[in-house]
Amino acid sequence: MPIGILIALFGYLLGSVPTGLILTKLFSKVDPRKTGSKNIGATNIFRTAGKALGILTLVGDVLKGVIPTVIVMHLVPADQWGLSRHVWIALAGLSPFLGHVFSIFLGFKGGKGVATALGVYLPISTISVLIEFLIFAGIVWKWRYISLGSIACATTIPILIAFFRSDSQAYFIISVIIAALILYRHQSNISRLLQGTENKWKA
Repeated sequence: MPIGILIALFGYLLGSVPTGLILTKLFSKVDPRKTGSKNIGATNIFRTAGKALGILTLVGDVLKGVIPTVIVMHLVPADQWGLSRHVWIALAGLSPFLGHVFSIFLGFKGGKGVATALGVYLPISTISVLIEFLIFAGIVWKWRYISLGSIACATTIPILIAFFRSDSQAYFIISVIIAALILYRHQSNISRLLQGTENKWKA
């Protein structure tokens, strides 16, 4: 079995680990699935369990995306099973994102995937992430909606990936898949944004 498949399976299992839920169980009495937005991601942890746990959740979720992607970059040879190295990197990157959104440990439910997607993109195209960070920061500063910033970044990063990583169609394809799933997971946020009832960020 190609090592790329093994790393992708590892990535899915790693992505499935509910970082925020574990941290709140260990260090807080809050169950993020029952409070706030009922999401296990960093934003809800930050709001319901405190800044420290929110930041740790963010870091943990980002690392879930970084680790399998970087491992494949260093271990997978140029060509396996007729697939290019870029394809294996893309698969390894997509796997923790899918694990986070559809966690095997939570009955195939999970978070919205934004932080884990960030971790996937960091080693693939750091410049794209830096640009998206500026977009995200500008939107949150102007309108105070984390969800709006996340949605805007998810939908625009495929354009940046296509521009900065034009050497690989695989990266563009996974960026589109990730964007579609992030939008799907933000349906309730989109509805609240349209109704003007979405919670604003309070640092």
